[in-house]
Amino acid sequence: MARKKKNALPSGNIRIQVFDYTDVDGKKHYKSFTAPTRQEAKYLAAQWKAGKAEKKPARITLYEAVERYIDAKEGVLSPSTIRAYRKMQECRMRDIGRIWLDELNSTDIQIWISDLSKNLSPKYVRNIYGLLAATVDMFAPDLTLKVTMPEKKKPDLYCPSDDDVKRLLKDVAGTDLEIAILLAAFGPMRRGEICALESTDISGNKVSITKSMVMGPDRQYLVKQPKTYGSYREIEYPGFVIEKMKGRTGRIINRSPDAITRSFERAIKRTGLPHFRFHDLRHYAASIMHAIGVPDQYILQRGGWSSDNVMKSVYRNAIDLETARQTKKINGHFEKMTGNFV
Repeated sequence: MARKKKNALPSGNIRIQVFDYTDVDGKKHYKSFTAPTRQEAKYLAAQWKAGKAEKKPARITLYEAVERYIDAKEGVLSPSTIRAYRKMQECRMRDIGRIWLDELNSTDIQIWISDLSKNLSPKYVRNIYGLLAATVDMFAPDLTLKVTMPEKKKPDLYCPSDDDVKRLLKDVAGTDLEIAILLAAFGPMRRGEICALESTDISGNKVSITKSMVMGPDRQYLVKQPKTYGSYREIEYPGFVIEKMKGRTGRIINRSPDAITRSFERAIKRTGLPHFRFHDLRHYAASIMHAIGVPDQYILQRGGWSSDNVMKSVYRNAIDLETARQTKKINGHFEKMTGNFV
């Protein structure tokens, strides 16, 4: 008795199935290709798969369109961005995602935006809408969306002072966290850049930043090139910072970005300092450089910012202590000037 060929149909043809998409309920859908031979079926499948990203679907839901958009961008966007997109899709687009893309309208989106804005920050809502708008632009470019976004809120950020940083460094002296804080506060380097830093990246007092540790879509950390060209840079540190890293080979700090954050949060609680994030050490560095008169262009280059938009809106937060000094200086001048006739 002849042995039946794998994937053979009663007609004798060969059928091959290729994954297409996952719907809003988590069900996987496949595309079938049938041909007289396996080679022909594989050819048809490969042909369809190659043109999938460019093909404009005739009838798909918004949820499916978002998934195809993310798939199409996976090779050019950072793993952390792809992971954030998939989380937005999974957690925030289930309801609106059921709407057919060709039936989507501004009213549907406005109601969705308003519901999201009740519990989420304006910035996060704008990020979610950005993913939806980019998807619509790719798969339904003729659809014009007119929606009102939530008003931006000024971030309530605490910018640490010199005294705050000194207290932290005293508390973590001799630990990996001490080195991480020095690199962030006096660099400023990002968490991912610090975790990816190796001894071969240090020459004299200079640190070359050419990579970063980020979390991929599978929630595993990996080391990759920086997200922007401006992030490639060389920072010359004070000698005492470099001395702290002398004798270390391979990775300077054998920790993940999340591990640094957890250790930092414990140090903040131990020292009784006002709550602020590890990332706020970059705010501190930029604010100090601005306060002592360092030109914007050099601050941008040292911090790895591609433009001054973020720096001007966030990183120039005046340090409370420095503000007090300047206020005292200003008032002292006026008191001295008016002392003879007031």
